[in-house]
Amino acid sequence: MPNKIHLTVATVVVKGDKFLMVRETQEGVKVINQPAGHVEPGEDVLAAAIRETLEETCWNVKITGFLGFSNAKSATTGITYYRHTFLAEPVSFNATAELDPDIDSAEWMSAAEIRDPSNVPRSDMVVKVLEDYEAGRVFSLGMFSNGL
Repeated sequence: MPNKIHLTVATVVVKGDKFLMVRETQEGVKVINQPAGHVEPGEDVLAAAIRETLEETCWNVKITGFLGFSNAKSATTGITYYRHTFLAEPVSFNATAELDPDIDSAEWMSAAEIRDPSNVPRSDMVVKVLEDYEAGRVFSLGMFSNGL
């Protein structure tokens, strides 16, 4: 029985026809991902999504919808990550914020750029949630009873 749950959040941040993405290096490989990270003990998942997006991109965002819940098992570590993915809109760029040290850069990318084979996704979830967004599979935040 596992003694630790890896609960994570991610945001699909949309501005026009661009998506806010991060570049990071995982095990020596340059990959792209939506802004994402772990929910801290006692933290609300919506607050975690806003915090992680700011830490990884320097953007303040407003959560506008829910794209779904997924999980993925790392082939290298055997850890299963459980991920809430939210839709968000950019509110403001925080010029005084510093990128998380694990992030190489944050940038706005088109869907075609995200799918370009030269951009390796961190996991299958990266393209899956993009497809969910493009298909209009966005759920109301009303299912979350935290008042945000």
